[in-house]
Amino acid sequence: MDRQTRGKDAEQKAWHWLIQQGLKPVTRNYLCKLGEVDLILIDNNILVFTEVRYRADKRYGGAANSVTISKQRKIIRAAQHFLMTHPDFQQHNCRFDVIAFETPSEENKPIWYKDAFRL
Repeated sequence: MDRQTRGKDAEQKAWHWLIQQGLKPVTRNYLCKLGEVDLILIDNNILVFTEVRYRADKRYGGAANSVTISKQRKIIRAAQHFLMTHPDFQQHNCRFDVIAFETPSEENKPIWYKDAFRL
């Protein structure tokens, strides 16, 4: 399985897992010229912008550590664009989460970093 396929598979697993945790789906793969947000959901009236990361090898710091400051800025800019273009969500508080898959195991449960970074 190539890297892009593994990434899409991780996003799919994260999407379904978060819905099982009680979050309400909004959209997936929100893309604009400023960046991309993998998953957007609502958790108890909080709009959650979620980055999904997969790493088969922790040698270079693992999945969660791969969300660099530069990547965070792109996600934040994309989230701001989403809010500007979707006024129905502008009254929600927002949170940035990371879902990390650290190994290729089929039973691998995601590690959920709530409020992983801020504006």
